[in-house]
Amino acid sequence: MAKTKKKIKVSIIILTTNALKMTKEELGDISVLKSGNLDLECIVVDNDSSDGTEEALKNYKLPNMGYKFIQSGANLGYAGGNNVGIVDALKRGADYVMLLNNDVIVPPDMVTKMVSFMEKNPKVGIASPKMYFAKGYEFHKKILTPNGVKNRYKKSELGKVIWYAGGILDWDNIYSPHRGVDEVDVGQYDKAEPTDFANGATLLIKREVIGQVGLLDPTFFLYWEDPDFSMKAKKVGFETYYVPDTCMWHKVSASTGGSGSPTNDYFLTRNRLFFAFRYARPRTKFAVLRDTIRLVFKGRKWQRWGAIDALLGRHGMGQWKHR
Repeated sequence: MAKTKKKIKVSIIILTTNALKMTKEELGDISVLKSGNLDLECIVVDNDSSDGTEEALKNYKLPNMGYKFIQSGANLGYAGGNNVGIVDALKRGADYVMLLNNDVIVPPDMVTKMVSFMEKNPKVGIASPKMYFAKGYEFHKKILTPNGVKNRYKKSELGKVIWYAGGILDWDNIYSPHRGVDEVDVGQYDKAEPTDFANGATLLIKREVIGQVGLLDPTFFLYWEDPDFSMKAKKVGFETYYVPDTCMWHKVSASTGGSGSPTNDYFLTRNRLFFAFRYARPRTKFAVLRDTIRLVFKGRKWQRWGAIDALLGRHGMGQWKHR
């Protein structure tokens, strides 16, 4: 008798910190995911929330997959919290790990289509799908015209405004913009292709990648750990891909406050220097160092603290824990 082929196991990890309502909405989305021939499970990792998350979600049930709740016991940041889930998933045999923000909306076929792509392309170790702004979360909803302020997008275009169609690493300045951001999708980015970095809002990782490069770097705490992880994977021979066969919708910065927020100011400023010193050429390192020193004196409050901690080499939560 022929042996039954083992199902591919995929662990979907959702990290939460004081975002119970948003996480419950995310679990509602997860509950309609199609599994196809996959063995799906969901792991919620709670970074020591104080809003009743553990009480509400520790015994949660999903109708379409297994479920596990893990209390990390501290605010470990994006990297540290997800690492808790990754370690647990791999111990129990996960072939793939999907890191999924708790502020996204996913279509039922997202996981099956992404895994199918990865299975057909064995050199691809990390992948992210096409990502749209969720309706109402677009960066630039209005534009100024000679006749006054008007809506930038037609009603029919909402939900089709691109947030991520691949990541670009600007090696001259050390920034990580998204390709296609703010553009209405008319099929201009419908080709699967290598990308500088996969985006941590939805990140599918093969088990073998983690085995060779290790976990996400917790020294970043928040931001820049996804380009760092993509760089490490590429160095050992894995490809990082943008996969537009499926998509998701992102409630962009719903959990961190958006561009110019204290969270963004602190961690983007600090971790940009860390990333530059790890990967950039000498001339660019000097330019980013000079810009960081400038922000100590001329930046917003949390840009200043981010710059100070970058220069002092404070990792993890750093000065942010005293906010």
